[in-house]
Amino acid sequence: MTETKVFGLKDGLLSTSPKLEYFWAAFGKAPGAALGSLFKGTRVEGVELRADLLPVDADILEQMTEAKAAGARVALAEDGQPELARALAAHYGVEVATETGGSLQTRNAGWKAKSLLKAIRPHQWVKNILLLLPLLAAHRFDGGSLLMALLGMVAFSAAASSIYVVNDLLDLEADRLHPKKCKRPFASGTVPLSVGMLTGLLLVCIALGVGAYLGPKFLAVTILYVFVSVAYSMRLKRMRWVDIFMLGSLYTVRVVAGAAAAKVEVSGAMLFFIFPVFLTLGAVKRLTELTLAKNDDRLPGRGYGRLDRGKLLNFSVVSMIAALVVFYFYTLSVQAVALYPDRWFLWLAMVPLAAWLWRMVRLGYYGKQDYDPIV
Repeated sequence: MTETKVFGLKDGLLSTSPKLEYFWAAFGKAPGAALGSLFKGTRVEGVELRADLLPVDADILEQMTEAKAAGARVALAEDGQPELARALAAHYGVEVATETGGSLQTRNAGWKAKSLLKAIRPHQWVKNILLLLPLLAAHRFDGGSLLMALLGMVAFSAAASSIYVVNDLLDLEADRLHPKKCKRPFASGTVPLSVGMLTGLLLVCIALGVGAYLGPKFLAVTILYVFVSVAYSMRLKRMRWVDIFMLGSLYTVRVVAGAAAAKVEVSGAMLFFIFPVFLTLGAVKRLTELTLAKNDDRLPGRGYGRLDRGKLLNFSVVSMIAALVVFYFYTLSVQAVALYPDRWFLWLAMVPLAAWLWRMVRLGYYGKQDYDPIV
């Protein structure tokens, strides 16, 4: 009689949770229905998972291959997910076992803290240095104001990392189709989705807790940042041009948050200057992705195709010029005259600023920029 080896689905072949995979696949489309399905233990109708993209355990897959080569019957246990089990079985050329009758071939699931650290992207915290910009512009260098701004950076770093986690959970399928993002911890299965969800919740609690300590204005800005970021991750980033304006807005909010934390005024001139700079950054990010795309299809989870490269190039150049023009007119303002008696220094600063922005645009257009402008 031919030996039958049955392999488990969850904690077996799959290095991810089918239940949570279904939940996050549905959450971006119908949050209410997804939450209801999670608590009921069901799944949202019409939501399918691609068997060819789901992360699998390499050792279990090798055991399945060796068992088939040795002439054994190989089957996958349904584990409460019959449709997914059938799809995976068809993809890997094995059977489905409705009744296991014996011990399953499973794996020892585990994850490393280093992988989780990668998921929260601490290198992105450098963006929050923007919270110090209002202090610099106002020439406020006292220790108390600096301490408040640094605490603001802690809050925004925690908030941003929580959003990165949510974004990765919402983008599991799109990331798995991406040549580099497929290696992200949740997409690749190196960190369980449940760990990501708990981490995201903890980080947002830290952000709101520190925000409350810094005062109602800063807390309001923090809540606004989290709300807009979630809206961006769920829907707005898939809308052409809107996503770039939202990226620029999320950068600009950091400057407003810095002013609220340190209790200094932020000038309209500063906001009018930095917003087009951030629009340029957003356009370069999309420009790089399109240049490195392998075909003319829309980017996974985005509204752009490679035919939009010319439009994005024009947009980034116009944004760059707008930032420089606003900066020049600021140098003529009463505030600039009061803070900088020798304004030639400001005019000179426009040269490296223009060179930096143009270099970034050019590298993005020729695909020599990293996917992440911060890198």
